[in-house]
Amino acid sequence: MTFSQGSVPKPSRRTVVTAVGAAGLTAALAACGSSDDSGSTDSAESTAAPESSGASEAAGGGAGAAVLAKTSDIPVGGGKIFKDEKVVVTQPAEGRFKAFSSLCTHQQCPVTSVEGGTINCPCHNSKFSIEDGSVKQAPATQPLAAMEIEVTGDEIKLA
Repeated sequence: MTFSQGSVPKPSRRTVVTAVGAAGLTAALAACGSSDDSGSTDSAESTAAPESSGASEAAGGGAGAAVLAKTSDIPVGGGKIFKDEKVVVTQPAEGRFKAFSSLCTHQQCPVTSVEGGTINCPCHNSKFSIEDGSVKQAPATQPLAAMEIEVTGDEIKLA
């Protein structure tokens, strides 16, 4: 089957501009969105709680949340990256634990190390503070997103 030049309708300028705008908006929202975002700007800091009897967990405290790590797994002044959960947990000071997204805010590369007081991205060498996720070295301009954790006894869970 053949078509003559005039038989295939051309999209109007309005249709093209609308489609391009919608595609750009979709890309921007996908890059900025996160299913882990609680909408809170509070820091995800948790201090180790005294040992519990375990009854609160059995009664629903921390229900459904798997243990991410033991507090002893997170070095003081350092941290540990959990690739599957896309989270990095740090311990900037003895007994003080923080959690952040493990995706660099520059181009969404996963961070790969926690050394020298910073969380490090290998893609373009951005560095973030283990204290608050703030940018310590560009090209990233936005801090790592804080994530909520619960520390009960010696267990760390995502909240």
